[in-house]
This record gives sequence, structure tokens and C-alpha cells, in this order.
Amino acid sequence: MLTEPVKLTIAEARVLGSLIEKEITTPDYYPLSMNALMNACNQRSNREPIMDLDEDELRQALHGLEAKQIAGRARSADGRVTKYEHWLGEAFNFSRAETALICVLLLRGPQTPGELRGRTERLHQFTEIGDVTAGLQKLMEREPSLAALLPRQPGARESRYAHLLCGPVESATTDAVDSIAAEPSQSVSQHEERIAQLESTIAELRGEVTALREKVDSLFG
Repeated sequence: MLTEPVKLTIAEARVLGSLIEKEITTPDYYPLSMNALMNACNQRSNREPIMDLDEDELRQALHGLEAKQIAGRARSADGRVTKYEHWLGEAFNFSRAETALICVLLLRGPQTPGELRGRTERLHQFTEIGDVTAGLQKLMEREPSLAALLPRQPGARESRYAHLLCGPVESATTDAVDSIAAEPSQSVSQHEERIAQLESTIAELRGEVTALREKVDSLFG
């Protein structure tokens, strides 16, 4: 279990978050091949910011994660296609709730407890908002701390939380979206969430097709 502070690059954070997510949501296709991992990292839904990592950048990120003993080549993988996995359990011994929260924070940046509850549904079911804040509190109480509460933005109803795996997070300033609509309607927010979930499902299906093709190639290639 890690006891020293971890400082991930932005690419390493995206790779780690993607590996955690896919292990839970598509276990039959985990560990991930390089191609499947690239698709997961570069998804257009459920990712903020959207990234376009190439294979060289992915390999560099994986090398960095392996050096930090957080992720790398799958230890039990067989076949001709190299697969990759995370070792978050060994590194931090997270609960399922902590794993879900750190995963979504890695993939989507600072979020409110309400946003985290909705966006972790496929990873872990939080019955109440209080369960979310309790999980965040556990991350904050780790030594070293792995999460932080950010100052509330002007016009915002809730404060946001951020992970600290990429180092300290400076106080966020109001961005263009906040200045245009500080209090978006609930119906619009729910509509956007449904669209994001559909896009995520499509992206995962594409990943499954890619994995199936690779399996066929390895068997009959």
C-alpha cells in the first residue's frame, strides 16, 4: 500500500480512470488492449476534458503509472495481444465507494456530491447524498489526502470536490459556462445526463466489438 504522495500527469490520470471504469462496467473485456484503452481514454462522453491521446502518449502514461506501481501490463494476461490493468487495490486498498468516487473524479474533474452520485451509478450505488460525502470524507482523511473540498463558486448551490492525485488543486474560478448560466434548470441537466449515458453505452459497445475482433484475430490469425 502506497504511503508516499502520488503525482500523476493529466494523461496518467485519464488512463488510470479509464482502467478503473472499464474493469467495473465491462469486466468481460478487462484487462484492456492498447486499442481498447485508447478508445476508453478518448471517449467523447463522460470525460472532461475530452482528450485525443495517441499510442505514444498512452505508452508514456502507462510507463509512468507502472513506475508508480499503480497500473501497467496485466500480470496474468495470456495470448498475443498485450493487455493493461490497474493495481489500485494494492496501492490504496479502497472501498468500492472510494473506488467509484476517485474514478469519476479522475475522468470528469471537480464535481458536486449530487453530480458524483448520479455519475457513479454504474460503478457503485450510493443510497443517499450523505453516503457520497462520507466516501469523500474518507478520501480526504487519507494520509496523504486524496481529495479536497473546493471553495463554492459564485452562483453555485453546492461546493465541488476534486481528487489530489495530480497534486494540489487551486481554487477554481468561474468559467464561461458559469457566467452564462449559474443555475441551469434541473430538467436540462437531467436531459444532458441521459444523453451522456447513451453516448457512454455506445462507446462501451464499440470497445466490446474491438475486443471481440482482437480475440478472433488471436484465435484465427
